[in-house]
Amino acid sequence: MRPRVLVAGIGNIFLSDDGFGVEVIKELEGTDLPEWVQIADYGIAGMHLAYDLLGGYDTTILLDATPHGRPPGTLSLIEADTEDNAAVTQIDAHGMQPDAVFRLLRLLGGDAGRVLLVGCEPACLDEGIGLSPEVTAAVPAAVRAVTELAWGTRPELPVKEKTEV
Repeated sequence: MRPRVLVAGIGNIFLSDDGFGVEVIKELEGTDLPEWVQIADYGIAGMHLAYDLLGGYDTTILLDATPHGRPPGTLSLIEADTEDNAAVTQIDAHGMQPDAVFRLLRLLGGDAGRVLLVGCEPACLDEGIGLSPEVTAAVPAAVRAVTELAWGTRPELPVKEKTEV
């Protein structure tokens, strides 16, 4: 069976809480997920993510640190709008932020399906390895949220309105 859901951990583990997505993926590796769910640690490899999305998924769940001015460790669920019609004029394989990943994907003729972001408010994005205590404490709740999304149920996270990535 082809995976229908891709869960992608993104972020830079060398920038403290920016490694949130990567840490959640590590925890998900020991979790009972449906066979149609594929999990992957993309870290800062946005180009790799774009190419993997060409395989076609119904839903893409991104895990990332998302600063919104809330208390550190606060989780949110955001439905992303990836329908930006801006032309891709250049691709920097070393700086592939989510918006650039989805522009490249469209350029290549792909579609990420429904895109959800499970985000965590960081406490620290300074150079350093390891999550802050607040973000570390949020990892189990993020794992539960992803598990619920994968099984098709609605997690109890604050939902932000649709946002463009």
